[in-house]
Amino acid sequence: MPSSASIAPAPASALSLAHRYQAVRQRTEALCRPLLPEDTVVQPMIDVSPPKWHLAHVTWFFETFLLKEYLPGYAVYHPDYAFLFNSYYNSLGSRVNRADRGTLSRPALADVYRYRAHVDEHMTQLLALADTLPAAFQELMELGLQHEQQHQELLATDIKYILSTSPLAPAYLPEPERSAQTPDAQAAPVAWLPVPGGISRIGYEGSGFCFDNEQAPHEVLTADFELQNRLVTNGEYLQFMEAGGYRDFRYWLGEGWDLVQTQQWEAPLYWMLHEGRWHRFTHHGLQPVNMAAPVTHISFYEADAYAHWAGARLPTEPEWEVAARYFGATPTGGTFLESNLLDPQPLPADADPGRCHQLLGDAWEWTYSAYHPYPGYVRAAGALGEYNGKFMINQLVLRGGSCATPVSHIRLTYRNFFHADKRWQFTGIRLVR
Repeated sequence: MPSSASIAPAPASALSLAHRYQAVRQRTEALCRPLLPEDTVVQPMIDVSPPKWHLAHVTWFFETFLLKEYLPGYAVYHPDYAFLFNSYYNSLGSRVNRADRGTLSRPALADVYRYRAHVDEHMTQLLALADTLPAAFQELMELGLQHEQQHQELLATDIKYILSTSPLAPAYLPEPERSAQTPDAQAAPVAWLPVPGGISRIGYEGSGFCFDNEQAPHEVLTADFELQNRLVTNGEYLQFMEAGGYRDFRYWLGEGWDLVQTQQWEAPLYWMLHEGRWHRFTHHGLQPVNMAAPVTHISFYEADAYAHWAGARLPTEPEWEVAARYFGATPTGGTFLESNLLDPQPLPADADPGRCHQLLGDAWEWTYSAYHPYPGYVRAAGALGEYNGKFMINQLVLRGGSCATPVSHIRLTYRNFFHADKRWQFTGIRLVR
């Protein structure tokens, strides 16, 4: 892969690469294990892909970019799978329309698992040769692992949306013992933490892997600002709702106000009134809303409206990264996919209000910055140049990761991006002023 697409990881032994490959592939299948076969073919909206498609697509990625390129004599498992499971790579030919992935009743789920086993077997053969392969192989291998981790997060959020559309409100998993989701928990105190302005550098400058959209580090100028020490909670968002926030156009951007009226939004996605009390659909079924937990599943428009109502605003992308560096953000203490909680957790009520919490993990934080290339960004040539570059328009940047993000996948410089109306991801709010 051209160097503009990623930074090569440090050379890894064939054994360590094989272990990482197996661990990533096994976690993907573990995410799908609680599902019925019928669950894996459902596509209730265009943003959601059926779990069966995810299982096959990440497998096609390894087959296409690694096995076909580097394993002598490899023959593709099925000649039609490139058409069925290519996502958006125009360079690699035609494909099933994104909105039609739910029509793929064939191949059967069992066939998809056989496809995964076939590719895994041949990847094992290829990884045994890793020490003899060029640096480009190492880069592609790392990208393949990171790509599958991205789809693990999508699997977690897509499964939640799929099951939420069932009138039975089925639980994906039983409630884990570690969860702190008690409805009457007390929220940690909120505080405003000063961040000095000036000239700072943002963007990835390390020696390990990063996506190409994190590259081209550059200087930014920020004014002094204050950052809230934690994410906005469900209870705080409920105050906005009860104050008529969804009925008052003054807080909303024009497009957001149009959506509120046409979609009849009155609460975050998955919230519903049940027996006079707000509940929300979770991976563990329908549960009372925990007022101390971070609010999630809100659009950029809702986040921005809440910020206006609260007398604050959303951070810009440079402000978020400058603050995260200033406060020394690390994944420690955050909620990630490996916790198996699949819900952002409340900050303990006795958390130090003088420290900045929840910057990494729990919920993706909307920023008021468009998803554009950094100055000096160069899109890679060929199919892999389509990975990020062609999406750099009409979307907003989110930072920090979520409870569905693998912990080894997140970085302080990681740039996620979605259109302003999207709500099915674990998206939340952090205020600045």
